[in-house]
Amino acid sequence: MHPHLHTKDNGACEEVMKALDDCHARGFLWRSIGGCNGEKTQVNKCLRAQRLKRTETNREKAKIERAKIKKLFADIDANS
Repeated sequence: MHPHLHTKDNGACEEVMKALDDCHARGFLWRSIGGCNGEKTQVNKCLRAQRLKRTETNREKAKIERAKIKKLFADIDANS
C-alpha cells in the first residue's frame, strides 16, 4: 500500500489494506487477471467512509469557529 494510506486517520481500514497487500503478494499475474479487485473495492469503500467521517467532523468544527467569529464581530459592531 502507499505509505500515505497508513495513517492514524485510516486505522479502521487496516484489516482490508492488509488483505489487499496479501493479495498483491500473490504476484503480478494474480493481480492482472483481477484476483484482487474485491479487496481493492473494499479498501476504496473503507477509505471513502473514513474520508466522509473526517469531512463531517471538519464541517462541524468550522461551523463552531464561524459562530465564534460572527459573535466577535457582532460584539465589535455593538461596542463601536
